[in-house]
Amino acid sequence: MRYVTDGEGPVTKNDNAYELSKYYVKGERVDGGEFFTVISSYDDVLAYIVKRENYKAGDTLKLILPFLKAYGATNKGIIEYSAANILLMPKVEETLLYIHRRLKIPTYMISTSYEPYVEAVRSLLKIPFKEVYCTKLDLDRYKLPEDERQVLIKLSEEICSMNPIKIPLGAQSLQELSEGDRQTFRRLDEIFWKIMPEMEAYKIIQEVNPIGGSEKVNAIRNICESTGTSVSELMYVGDSITDVEALRVVKEAGGLSVSFNGNNYAVFEAEIAVLSPEATPLAILAEVFKKHGLQAALRIAEDWSEKTLRSQGVNRRLVERVFTTTIPVKVYRLRDDSRDQVSAESSVYRKTVRGERVGALG
Repeated sequence: MRYVTDGEGPVTKNDNAYELSKYYVKGERVDGGEFFTVISSYDDVLAYIVKRENYKAGDTLKLILPFLKAYGATNKGIIEYSAANILLMPKVEETLLYIHRRLKIPTYMISTSYEPYVEAVRSLLKIPFKEVYCTKLDLDRYKLPEDERQVLIKLSEEICSMNPIKIPLGAQSLQELSEGDRQTFRRLDEIFWKIMPEMEAYKIIQEVNPIGGSEKVNAIRNICESTGTSVSELMYVGDSITDVEALRVVKEAGGLSVSFNGNNYAVFEAEIAVLSPEATPLAILAEVFKKHGLQAALRIAEDWSEKTLRSQGVNRRLVERVFTTTIPVKVYRLRDDSRDQVSAESSVYRKTVRGERVGALG
């Protein structure tokens, strides 16, 4: 068995790219948080509705980089900011150490986040991850002419004046968006794929490859090939649109796919949804999956109670902990007739745990 986790969400409460945007992109008519939220919503439409060729969920992380550069971001600055602002999920270190040392399950992280942030998290946790996959970043090696910097600042002001695109639940086409959202989509298309390709800064978008969507699946395949492990032996934990394909691949192969405080994208692909203020339920699911297999893990999710967990021989200390949290832990086995309800509940819970703005991002 192998334990594979996303970074932001199951391990930390941050959205590092959102926070970097808020830190760097600022001015009289610019708010970096609003700027990032608009582009993130555009990313959701491209990845989930349009399914544009050669575009994947999480590519927001390359779209924002020319703007971060225009507002003065450097490698050193990103490293220092990221290291100083890590918000760990409570009990995550104990959970990962229990999985690694007590259960002797090799652990891996596949994160869309930038490498400086992931390395800072890795250093802080001191967890012996077998391997970590994340988005490589070297912003200093790109040059940005002054005239382009001024154009990017003007464009960031325009993007901040837009409203984030809202995708109706279950929407499958652009026609299901409001006329205003379709106008926003068309203008962002023009900015990113007609205006910016004429700029020197576009090299950043061409060369940075965020580890989201299909790249997470590639990482899973690499883990399996390098260790001789079947995908059915993986427990994968994710929480957002960048995890959709990885959750689907693991679920279809007979592995354990878990949404942890996930948004609707993650809940609609996983088999189990965990709503929790801390990471301990993940250690319990890993323990049952390793000792008794997939069906046993699904059964405890279906009947989540102290009695059920004790009947599976789960560590007593873990059981006591998950039933004494300040906010109740909820675990669901996801079925087609319950996904809408659990998705709505998980989205609210996610905002409670990670904050309203970060929790609302795709």
